[in-house]
Amino acid sequence: MNPQHSRWMIILTAAALTGLTAASTPAAPAAKAPGTPTTVTIYSSADPQTFDPQQWVFNMRMGNTYNTNPTSIPGFGVVKEFRTLDLKAGENRLDFTDVPAYIDPTTVSFKDLTVPATEVLNQRFKFDLLNSQSLLDHYINRTVNITAPETARSIRQMKGTLLSDAGGELIIQNHSGIHIVKSYQRIRLGKFPRDLLTKPTLEWNIFSPKAGRQKVLTSYETKGLTWIADYNLVLGKTDAHASLAAWVTLMNLSGKTYHHARLKLVAGNPHTVAPPRMYPRFALAVQKAMPANGFKEKAFFEYHLYTLPRLTTINQNATQQIALFPSRPHIAVQKVLVYSGQNSTPSVYYGNSPNLDRNAGIESTGEVGVYIQFKNTKANTLGIPLPKGKIRVFKEDPADGTLEFLGADLIHNTPRDESVSVQVGKAFDIVGKRVQTSFHVNSDAHWLKESFSITLDNHKKTAATVLVPQYLNRWSNWKIIAHSDKFKKLNSREIEFTADVPADGKKVITYTVEYSW
Repeated sequence: MNPQHSRWMIILTAAALTGLTAASTPAAPAAKAPGTPTTVTIYSSADPQTFDPQQWVFNMRMGNTYNTNPTSIPGFGVVKEFRTLDLKAGENRLDFTDVPAYIDPTTVSFKDLTVPATEVLNQRFKFDLLNSQSLLDHYINRTVNITAPETARSIRQMKGTLLSDAGGELIIQNHSGIHIVKSYQRIRLGKFPRDLLTKPTLEWNIFSPKAGRQKVLTSYETKGLTWIADYNLVLGKTDAHASLAAWVTLMNLSGKTYHHARLKLVAGNPHTVAPPRMYPRFALAVQKAMPANGFKEKAFFEYHLYTLPRLTTINQNATQQIALFPSRPHIAVQKVLVYSGQNSTPSVYYGNSPNLDRNAGIESTGEVGVYIQFKNTKANTLGIPLPKGKIRVFKEDPADGTLEFLGADLIHNTPRDESVSVQVGKAFDIVGKRVQTSFHVNSDAHWLKESFSITLDNHKKTAATVLVPQYLNRWSNWKIIAHSDKFKKLNSREIEFTADVPADGKKVITYTVEYSW
């Protein structure tokens, strides 16, 4: 259609509407079996750092679908449905309707629970759905009636055969010749084409050895479904305890609503083969649900399976939130301050000789990181496999009782009995400084000696303990030959000091490392 003339109408005649009704039921439908809920199992490969459902909502509403389309959503769903079929003995043609727009037809499975010998001979996925463009395409070489502006104050009626509707222009042929219509207000169409569908449909040819009403189980995979975990950690008054709540955010752009479905989520990383991408447009709505009971978890193969113990409706073109598990109070946590003085963890040097560059790794930063750590154990009121996701940390302001945001971080898939470390932010009143104080190389004797001084200034009215990790990456063979404080070796490239910094005071740590080769 011409984008400069968006105010137009397509009107179907009564004959066309009759055709629509007839075309929507060309074969016997596969009815949903009563009392047997659909099961939807959703697998997610979403990266909590980059995948933002609310950004998808915004992009969809703005029509920006290049990188936000249902087939590129990081995840998929496996849908299991029970349906009843009225079959005759021999071959039957049947329409399997009410399937998602992004179903993978190659994954469809069929099992007749009443007559096991029944089988699908072949199937065809029909997706030529009704919209203004597809409707006009089906009227090529058919008669149409057009109302178009003739002057600023008058309109004209035109009847003829539609030859083309490409490029936003209509080409019409009638007794007076061929007309190119660039602007029009209304098109009146005739009889509805019977091969145009109003919803995605799987057409099956089924062979049944006997006639009767039969119950079948079907399953299929579809794109456009995913989920992601979100955690809220609320610190107590002394920062020694916290409560943890977890939510699952579902996104459904598969093109189908799953009413009263049994919902399952898989946490893990099953390997899949990605199909080619398509880029359709959708509108998106947002909704939130807050159930009282969370998911039930169990180990499943090398993954974890979370099953919602009640039925729920997963609406299409929507996001919704469901509690992963009820809030867990009284979790013992520890606030940890960390200062390495290095801009980031230096990469390990794997050359054939040591890194002799005097300036390598001496860049300094004064920021002291703040972390909240806790153990995911039953004794600590948890002991739950935690799917990867984003964790946000809050604390109550006693002045008005409101929760204030402290920071957010990502957690990986965390099994029970493992520890969780959340980087909340940077300390305001504690500042560090790391300075290289000496550097000597003796190439003939094959050694390098390097010394550092680390100063921590505490401007708080209370003492603070700061962990000071140091990364020794110039060469694999090293030893600490002088140090002001005790340290522990964390791994082959890292040591750690513990600095007790007095209130309104400072602490200085020095050490010398010798590399040899």
